[in-house]
Formats: sequence, C-alpha cells, structure tokens
Amino acid sequence: MDKKIIECVPNFSEGRDKEKIEKILDAFRGKKDVKLLDYSSDESHNRLVVTVVGEMEPIKNAVLEAMGVATSIIDMTKHMGEHPRMGATDVVPFIPVKNVSMTEVIEFSKLVAKEAAERYNIPIFLYEKSASVPERENLATIRKGQFEGMMEKLKLPEWKPDFGPDKIHPTAGVTAIGARMPLIAFNVNLNTNNKEIAAHIAKSIRHLNGGLRFCKAIAVELSDRGIVQVSMNMTDYTKTALYRAYELIKIEAKRFGVHPVGSEIIGTIPMEALIDTAVYYLGVENFSIDQILETRLME
Repeated sequence: MDKKIIECVPNFSEGRDKEKIEKILDAFRGKKDVKLLDYSSDESHNRLVVTVVGEMEPIKNAVLEAMGVATSIIDMTKHMGEHPRMGATDVVPFIPVKNVSMTEVIEFSKLVAKEAAERYNIPIFLYEKSASVPERENLATIRKGQFEGMMEKLKLPEWKPDFGPDKIHPTAGVTAIGARMPLIAFNVNLNTNNKEIAAHIAKSIRHLNGGLRFCKAIAVELSDRGIVQVSMNMTDYTKTALYRAYELIKIEAKRFGVHPVGSEIIGTIPMEALIDTAVYYLGVENFSIDQILETRLME
C-alpha cells in the first residue's frame, strides 16, 4: 500500500533562546517516518517555524511531543515579539502531500486537536479547511487580541474553543490546528525604520483590505537591523504569484520614497512558485517545468 504523506509546519513562540529551540526540535529528530525538512527562528519575530513531512501517525506523535515540550518551557506571560501570537504552540497546519486527500487531512487535524487538548489542557481552535464555522477559517480572526486578549475572548459564546477548556492555559495560551493548502511565508524588507510605512503597505496589499486575493500581510520591525518588513503569507501561489506581491510592494513603497532591500522565504517553497517568478522577471517565453533539469532527473 502506498504511504500517505503529509506536511506539517508548526509555529512555536520562541525564537531567541537556543536551548529551548533545540528542545522543541528534538521532538522531530530521529523519529521513524518523520523527516525534519527545515526550521527557522528569528529574534525580532521571536518565533520558531518548523517544517516536517512524513506518515500521518508518526507526524501526529512527533507534533504532540513537540507541543508538550513547548507547553512546559514557554511562558507566554513573558513572551514579546513582532509576530502576532496567542500560544506557546501558536498554530499547527497540516498539508496533504502524497496519496492523501484534503478530507482525510481535515479529519486527521481534528484527531490531533482533540488529543492535544486532552493531554495538555489547552483550548484549541480548528481553522482553515478544518474550521467548524466560516468565521474561524481565517487564522488572523482567531488570533485577534493575541495572548493578552484571549482570557476575555474565550468568555464570549461565539469563541468557545472546538476542543479543550473554555479558559486560556495560564502560560501556554491557545493553539489553532487545521488543514490547509501549501502556504508560502514571504517577507520583503524595506530601507526604512518607519513601521507606519510598512503597515500602510501591508494594509494596501492584503486581501482583507481589498488587495491581492491570496495574500495576508502585516508590518514587522526588525530592530536588530534598523529596518522594517512587510511579512506575508501567500495562501495560494498558483493564483497570486510572488512576483505580483513584490511588484505591488514596490509600487506602494515608492510613494513614501522607500524601496525593497531584500526578501526572504521562511520554511520551504514549491519549486513551481520560484520558476513562475523567474520566468516573469526574465521574460522567458513558452517555458515549461519539464525544462528544469532536476525535474527530468526525477522521472
């Protein structure tokens, strides 16, 4: 029987303490049928993003172990960072990769959420494709108020968690778990330290405010570098290309007399997304992914 392979990209609220980061990563290392593809931590965001792939049951066990570690070593009452957050394990998305349907991954995410809530006494919301109601599909809507506002938010009837207690975990906060399509975390740095400029640009390009359909964006201050950043989640790169977001940021930045000075990809990215961008900037005509050497070697 063909193996059912999924990807998981859990985000943890720790990007500064190397010892704590290593303890979380150890939950994914050396596990049978689990491959740690990538991890990225950032002091300004104060966040750790991990990318793993593997079979469903081993992935579940590794994720639950990592959540337990994060719950025991991260104190959200002391957490400060540029990135919005509501829990020690902030969000756990599952993505279908091979021989598995989105429907199966949705049901799998619910099983993981239920077990995590029972094991660690953490309130958990289902989001994206797993959302129990449409209002919970958007992670930003769930996370609004962040850790500091969750105590009051959970008292509202419409914000009763899908699993776990009706009150916030005192130190580990709240977690969102769900199934989604591949997402690209794409950040563009600007040659200014004015966060208001980045905030204006982010507001202009994100879908919520009438911008690009599959783009979520916020402003982030990179204090260690003396610049600001437009931090984006591209939720469907096949419909909103990376180059489109980058060019729109350039257009919006121009009115403030600033411009991009670099960009970054957090975690992994589908090769097709980079090819699409390269083809645009090089003006290549009639290009096919079959012309990529590595693609032909994998045939």
